[in-house]
Amino acid sequence: MALCGIGLSPSVENVEAVYLSGNLSTRLIRRSPMRFIGKPSNLNRRQCWGVRCSSARKAVSSMGSEENAQTVLLDSVEEELEHVTRFKISNFKILDCVSVGLGGRTDEVIFEAIVKDTNSPLNNTRVVLRRLTSAQAQRRGKRAIEVLKKLVRRRIMYHSYSMQVHGYISSPTSSGRVSFTLVHGYHGSFSLRHWLRQSDWLPTLEATLALDEECVRRVGDDTVGGPAVSRQLRLIRILMRDLLIGVNYLHSHGLAHTELRLENVHISPVDRHIKVGILGNAADFYENGLNSSTLDNNLDRRQMMIAFDMRCVGFMIAKMVLRELMDPFIFTKFKSFLTKGNDPSCLREFLLQFLSRNSPSGNSGLQILDRNWGAGWNLLSLLLATKPSKRVSCLDALRHPFLCGPRWRVVPSMDIIRWGLGSTAVRITEEYIYGQPQRSRLAHFIELMEMLNPNSKPKNWLELLPGKWRLLYCTGRHIGLTLRQPNARVLIGDVRLTVSRASKLNTNLSFTSEIGFKIMIGKDWPHDKTGISGKLEVNSLFRLTAGRRLYLKEEKTTGWFSMGPSNIQGSLARKLSGRKWRKAIPFKEFPSSLPAAKLASGDIEVTMNLGEPLNQNIDTAKNAVQEIRTQLPPEMFDLSKLVCGTYVDSRLLVLRGVNGSALLFTRSCDDESSGLV
Repeated sequence: MALCGIGLSPSVENVEAVYLSGNLSTRLIRRSPMRFIGKPSNLNRRQCWGVRCSSARKAVSSMGSEENAQTVLLDSVEEELEHVTRFKISNFKILDCVSVGLGGRTDEVIFEAIVKDTNSPLNNTRVVLRRLTSAQAQRRGKRAIEVLKKLVRRRIMYHSYSMQVHGYISSPTSSGRVSFTLVHGYHGSFSLRHWLRQSDWLPTLEATLALDEECVRRVGDDTVGGPAVSRQLRLIRILMRDLLIGVNYLHSHGLAHTELRLENVHISPVDRHIKVGILGNAADFYENGLNSSTLDNNLDRRQMMIAFDMRCVGFMIAKMVLRELMDPFIFTKFKSFLTKGNDPSCLREFLLQFLSRNSPSGNSGLQILDRNWGAGWNLLSLLLATKPSKRVSCLDALRHPFLCGPRWRVVPSMDIIRWGLGSTAVRITEEYIYGQPQRSRLAHFIELMEMLNPNSKPKNWLELLPGKWRLLYCTGRHIGLTLRQPNARVLIGDVRLTVSRASKLNTNLSFTSEIGFKIMIGKDWPHDKTGISGKLEVNSLFRLTAGRRLYLKEEKTTGWFSMGPSNIQGSLARKLSGRKWRKAIPFKEFPSSLPAAKLASGDIEVTMNLGEPLNQNIDTAKNAVQEIRTQLPPEMFDLSKLVCGTYVDSRLLVLRGVNGSALLFTRSCDDESSGLV
């Protein structure tokens, strides 16, 4: 796609940019009519009538000094950039259109041209002329040429993953300054952002990259085509692996890109590689060399710069997978969620509020990130980690299961195993089909998570436990409305547990159980779920200490819905003895006890609010409380029945009740007023 220009004879020195949009990423550039320079107007003539001859002689001498200054300035520029080619404007045929994907900054004027120099190896090659009008822009252009000099040892890698800087055009202007135009490669008319905005971006980009079996084999895949979700995941793997290789190439040479965005990345249809821009803002890791006095500062600077680039890569992957983030309003909310200090491991809980599920096949981005035990969400959480020291490097990201196809055997780390167990348990709870097979699987996953708990010490619990948690599942009994005739038809909404720590000087914690519900009135409640809203709160104080959870082997299962410990442990012991889990579980045999956080409760306070007109009816309130107690796990109404915590991390929480049942929670996002639902 191109924007036609004005049909005048073009000249790079005598043009100015006109912008059609305020958005830098979608800004179109066109030529404006030329300004005639050097011919005085009538007004200037009238102002010069009273000038004497002596003044004219001074003007002539000053013009000569300006010419000498310009010559010295041009010589200094040429000496500084001697390792690249200095072109003349006569070496190019300027085209009358500019591709929309080349839109630059406000201090840049973009042209497309064809080299017309028989002595140049670039003869008849299409290039981009980027005229840099401000001093800051010219510094960026010279920096791009300086980076080329640093990367010249591995020129093939540079040409594969960066826009090739061929040279520059430098000439004096009438104002006494030097005009500087950067000459770099042309790699298609679209940036990656413009590709993703196309309605048919997936098949078009596949055709541009000419995907075949050889291409997909490079990312560990063995198929071409298939469902749209598989094709999109395959394409994301190809593009992101190529991008990470290019970024790692810069990092290995002591450079940080600092401007990784979709609009700065192009895909070359010639060599089918990602081009990461012209590197005009690339920054050095080591400002003052590697002397011992500044070594620590340089190491911190290097870590911060790599972390910044990886965060930008995380934003790019998020936009490629979740198309909703291409909306500036939603992306602003996405970034706000992270800048407020929320843990990126809770991104799924936050994004579920506004991910579009109108498609019959569901949201494709959600399906991609949920594949392989939620590996995509894990990679995003590592790329967007709040602490720079926790962010993953390029090499570790390339080894991550999300970016590796099924042909590659990736040995997952213990963190990824824990993440996969938790993600699978969350996915099962979302199906709301709690038959015996699903209940058994959930019980197995929760037991495995407890055995792999990385935060078993009380200090870890005191750090991770405070916050707001949403109840997902309970291994105890499940009683609904369908097979009963209760006095009050109550539909339970979200059940949350808020934990706060009053002081860091002690281990006291405040637990608040918040239960949202609706009381449905009328006989048509199976079809009409509207009703009168209410809220029930239960408050209690707890003291957290170290403890252990004992496995009593003599207990046996009783009751149809009971999931007794002995039944689960016997099946779990058989699973752990298999070859699949033997390497992951750090126990050779089923342990008799595991470390846990012991919870000792204090007084309990219960409050309930009902909307009009039920708030005036005491009998209705009693019936509602009775029905809530029937449907909810007893531990959420009577908090004193919570006896220990067996698993906690930044995303999931498992608490055990006095009867042995487990309650699985996920951390709830704090941004409830996002307005995205």
